Amino acid sequence: MKSRYRNPGALLAQPDRMQTGFTLIELMIACVVLAILSAIAIPSYNSFVKKSRAKGASADLAALALNMENSYQLQLSYPLNAAGTAATTAKFKAWAPTQSQYFDYTVLSTATSYTLKATGKSSLSSCELSLSNTNARTASSACGFTTW
Repeated sequence: MKSRYRNPGALLAQPDRMQTGFTLIELMIACVVLAILSAIAIPSYNSFVKKSRAKGASADLAALALNMENSYQLQLSYPLNAAGTAATTAKFKAWAPTQSQYFDYTVLSTATSYTLKATGKSSLSSCELSLSNTNARTASSACGFTTW
């Protein structure tokens, strides 16, 4: 029987070719390295985000304190607010909190003093910040810092 190829054995003996691509082991090692880096980086990033939101809330409290002091300068008394009164932009027209989706703000004030509080929501629920008319500032350790 005659072959239609000139040299039928030549098809079987192909020259060595360079292999391209990655082996399964190399891909698995890359996945393991990525998983280890993610296990370290994600909690660190979440901690950073939590701390930055708490710092933003402390800036909101400072801005609210400025509104209270402005009212005191104009009327020689702070606006009266019962304990737990929500601090809202309707009550304080010149105040625009940036962290209101993560914190609730409350005011307790008499004619001569006030205390402002920011209490965290959801993942920040154990974070509490406060600021008084004497500039006494407190922060719970859950905020990522204790003084501000």
